[in-house]
Formats: sequence, structure tokens, C-alpha cells
Amino acid sequence: MGRPRIKTIDDSAPEVEEKKQKTKPGKAERAKVETDKASGEVETTESVIASEAEGEARQSSVDEKDRHVVPQSGTPRDDEKKETKKSQKPGKAKPRSKKYQEAVKNLDRTKTYPLPEAVDMVKKMSYSKINATLEAHINTAQTGIRGYVSLPYAKGRQLRILCFGPSTASQLEGVVFGTDSTIEEINKQSLSVKAGKGKIDFDLIISTPDWMPKLAKVARILGPRSLMPNPKNGTITNDIKKAVESFQTGKTEYKTEAKAPVIHIAMGKLDQPNEELVANIKTLLQTLGKTRIKKITLSPTMGPGVKIDLASV
Repeated sequence: MGRPRIKTIDDSAPEVEEKKQKTKPGKAERAKVETDKASGEVETTESVIASEAEGEARQSSVDEKDRHVVPQSGTPRDDEKKETKKSQKPGKAKPRSKKYQEAVKNLDRTKTYPLPEAVDMVKKMSYSKINATLEAHINTAQTGIRGYVSLPYAKGRQLRILCFGPSTASQLEGVVFGTDSTIEEINKQSLSVKAGKGKIDFDLIISTPDWMPKLAKVARILGPRSLMPNPKNGTITNDIKKAVESFQTGKTEYKTEAKAPVIHIAMGKLDQPNEELVANIKTLLQTLGKTRIKKITLSPTMGPGVKIDLASV
């Protein structure tokens, strides 16, 4: 008998097949996996769309807030400023005294009066206890109008005049004559004036031509105060006595204000006759020229003003 044959059985093969069967899914399983993937992609797309919509909503809310941003304190909007201006009420005028209200009863503010009648009304409406001054307030066509006028019946405050000239004229009453030391004092006093401690204590300076080079040292002080001698207004002359008398007897300076076309000037005292005051006013208006005058108002030191009819002058 021969050697018996033995059949070898390998148990590992079926296990490998089982593994292969497990690792390789079937058609049904693959279809399920693909379905899950598709559903996952749909969910992802929906979440992206939802997030984008939420972002747009947030941006719109931010924009809406920007439209209603409250401005910083101290810088209100233009419309708020307009509303504030509209809501503000204008301030009340300062109440007049009983004497003023009593004086103005017979005055028509809208009317202009002939010159003689206006002067008479100013005298009647003055309620000052002292001898008041008749003042003229003239509205001109422009600024920069300036000059001197010799009033025929001048009466008022005595001018303080400083003269530089020969000592032979020093006998004039109410006039102070200057020397080299006076010029030095003016130069030093200007520092006190700037500091608010001192003041220039004269109204007019008259000089002879030979003193002008010395006065040039203080021209920067006298010029801005309209005190520097000038041949146009007669303050530079060889005849000191005549110049002083002309100013003391009625030569008066007139000029507009620095920033307004208005001239304020005294025309005399209220105790003078009406004819004298009328003559002074006519002389001033002739010197100024009617073409440069827009309106004239006369008033006392204490009392209402009266408008003059220019056609009556």
C-alpha cells in the first residue's frame, strides 16, 4: 500500500474574502453613501446662504445706526442750529426813563423837521439840569471824511493847546508852550499810555516849521491820535497867535468814526439863541458838502434826537 495522501485545508482564505467583502461595499451601500454626501452638501449650501443673509442684516443695521449717529457735544447739526435760532427770542430793549418818555411824547419819529423847528424842539425836549450841548450826528456816504470848520458862534469846552514856537508868543492865555524836554516827556509818556496808566493831556498841537524835525521823533505817538501838526488844517504856521485864536474862537475838527460813516460833533450850547445854532449847523453842512450827507439828527446831551429835513437847509 502506498503512502496515504493528506489534503491540506487553508482556513485563511475565507477570512480574506470576508475582509474584502467588508471593505468593498455593495451597490446599495454606495448609493446610501452618495445620498448622505448629497444631503450634506445641501445642508452646507443652506448654512452658507443663511450666514450670508445674517451678515447682510447686520450690515443694514449698522448702516441704519450710522444714519442716526448723534453728533459730538458742541457741534450741533445745521438743522438743529436753525431750530435753535428760531426758538431764541430777541432781547428786550432797555427801558427808557420817565423823563425821556415824557420828553418824546410830542415827537414824531417818522417825520423830518425843518432846521429852525428842529433846533427849537431839541431845546424843549432836553431834560438835563445843566446847560446842555447841542450835538449833531451826521450819517455820511463814506468813511475817511475829515477836516476843520470855523463855527461863527462857537461856544463850549476850552481846547487844551500845546504850541512849539518862539517864546515871544508865550503870553497867550490858556496855551502851554513846549520845549525839547516836553518832546522827551511825550516819548516817555507814550509807554504809560500803552500800559493804561497815563494819558496825553492836550487836544491840539500848533508848531512853527522849524520845530517839525524835532517833533518827527514822536510822530509815531502823535499821528495815531490825530495830534501831529499838519499844514492842511492850519496847525503848522509861523503866526502862532493867529492860529491859536482861530481855534479858540470856533475852529472845530470833524471826522468820521474809524469803522462807521458817522460824524459826531458839538454845535454849541442850548442857552445860545436859535439863530446862532442854526448858523453853526449851516456852516458845517456847507463845509462838508450836501452830496456827502445822507442824514442829520440833532439831540441834546440828555434827550431824544430830531431828524432834519435836508431840503430845508
